[in-house]
Amino acid sequence: MTRSGLPPFPFELLAPPDPATLPLPPASHPEPGVELLRGAVYAVPDGSRPLELDLWRPAEPDGPVPLVVFVHGGGWRTGRRDDLGPRFRTWRPGPFARLVQAGLAVACLDYRLSGEAHFPAQRDDLAAALSWLGGRADELAVDRSRIVLWGESAGAHLAALAALTSAGSATGAVRGCVCWYGPSDLGALAEDHGGGFDSTDPTTREALLLGAAPAADEELTRAASPVHHVSGDSPAFLLLHGTDDTLVPSRQSVRLAEALREAGAPVELRLVDGAQHLWVGLPDEGVTECFDRSVEFARALTR
Repeated sequence: MTRSGLPPFPFELLAPPDPATLPLPPASHPEPGVELLRGAVYAVPDGSRPLELDLWRPAEPDGPVPLVVFVHGGGWRTGRRDDLGPRFRTWRPGPFARLVQAGLAVACLDYRLSGEAHFPAQRDDLAAALSWLGGRADELAVDRSRIVLWGESAGAHLAALAALTSAGSATGAVRGCVCWYGPSDLGALAEDHGGGFDSTDPTTREALLLGAAPAADEELTRAASPVHHVSGDSPAFLLLHGTDDTLVPSRQSVRLAEALREAGAPVELRLVDGAQHLWVGLPDEGVTECFDRSVEFARALTR
């Protein structure tokens, strides 16, 4: 009893509901044959907002559907989970509906941005999402044994880290990873930019992610760099990067491809001539080709 004579407050009631048991959101149908569950909570990190995902899937699947897990870009600082980039915002049907029409389900994730938490929070969020998806796979009608990660820009960096390092229950089911113009070696950005990046600057996007300038904490920078987590057991990678990218030099994708090849892991690297970051400067047919090749890669790995 408390001094007032009343029983102590049951503080356990303040804890959020377990995302593993929360009801799934109602389904909508944005395109014929496509079902969308928008805003399913997959994790509630302490001191943070609930993290949500959208699940796109066939409306009437014949059985468990292979799953693409999409990770958005935005310099780890901004971005929306349902945005593949500006070149895709006018597509009708949109890119995620097209993936469903190709026989895949798609989970589009939130994660904590660098203004909310520093690395490794973002890597941990992706691991939590994989665990949630694996734990509720039967209910979601997705195949926990056939998963491909797909990210663009900062999301490609996080997708690669998740594919290489996540300890979630579904990690062993990650068969591949699609990376569009993503950083892979944060410690080598100064060299790859040819002097256009200051690794001692605490205000860069990378420093805001890490909580310190890359040069100030080499161990942390190495831990946050996918290239340093490659092994012979790494899943297959498809790396697409524009040769004219001035935000993330294409050498970053070359570094990851070289590390994967040296480890004996399967990798395909495509350097896209004349393309800037976000596929700026690439003709529409070139953008479509990048998307189609990525879909083909995901389908081939999950047949």
